[in-house]
Amino acid sequence: MPKITYIAADGAETVVDAPVGSTVMENAIKHMVSGIEAECGGACACATCHVYVDDAWTGVTGSPEPMEEDMLDFAYDVQPSSRLSCQIKVTDAMDGLVVRIPERQA
Repeated sequence: MPKITYIAADGAETVVDAPVGSTVMENAIKHMVSGIEAECGGACACATCHVYVDDAWTGVTGSPEPMEEDMLDFAYDVQPSSRLSCQIKVTDAMDGLVVRIPERQA
């Protein structure tokens, strides 16, 4: 099972085992990762699961689809590596994925 590391704005790390086919957001909620609010429950209808994908992993996680890009307009401090964690489906290739959580959500 792939491991995902969530790094909070204060530097605290949470490492979780993530089932293939789940989303980065679902695993954050399941393991009560601080800073991921996920108000819409993963419907890509808010920006409260915003994360920064570590540069080494942007090729593996892919780029946002147009609907996600539209929702990122509402996120706090958007950067080139910004993604909505509800839109990142876990694959075997993501073992070791690192995402950082912004200091606040939109």
